Amino acid sequence: MERGERGAGDGHREASGVAVEPPPRGRWRGRLHTTLDLIRANPTGRITLKIFIALVGAIVVTIGIALIPLPGPGWLIVIAGLGIWALEFIWARRLLTFTRRNVHAWTRWVLRQSLPVRFLLGVVGLVFVAVVVWLSLKYSLGIDVVARLLHYLATN
Repeated sequence: MERGERGAGDGHREASGVAVEPPPRGRWRGRLHTTLDLIRANPTGRITLKIFIALVGAIVVTIGIALIPLPGPGWLIVIAGLGIWALEFIWARRLLTFTRRNVHAWTRWVLRQSLPVRFLLGVVGLVFVAVVVWLSLKYSLGIDVVARLLHYLATN
């Protein structure tokens, strides 16, 4: 039998004893789920895994939240942390599904708009990011970029 092919006895069994093929997964996803299932089979492993997933997800979400005001992948990191939590927690899986659905809906809506509307949305997004960066610099580091720029323009 070739590598990756399934034999007759390789499928999962339902309660009725009928062999059922698991859903197709990528190679690394299959290994990950197999490993997680083996860990969950042991009560101590299940609790340890839950704690580990909770801590790693919390660290990733916290880093993402800290990066949200800055330009960059803050929200993407938060969603990645949510994906980590979704490995073990149903509420996180539901929230991740809700987030994906709404991001896809927003993306489809934006792509249906005319070019000037998309351009305007891009400009509004850039202005929002610029204001967030300005306020972050002003209130966290004490650097008022606008005041310095106006002073520079007034003196030169």
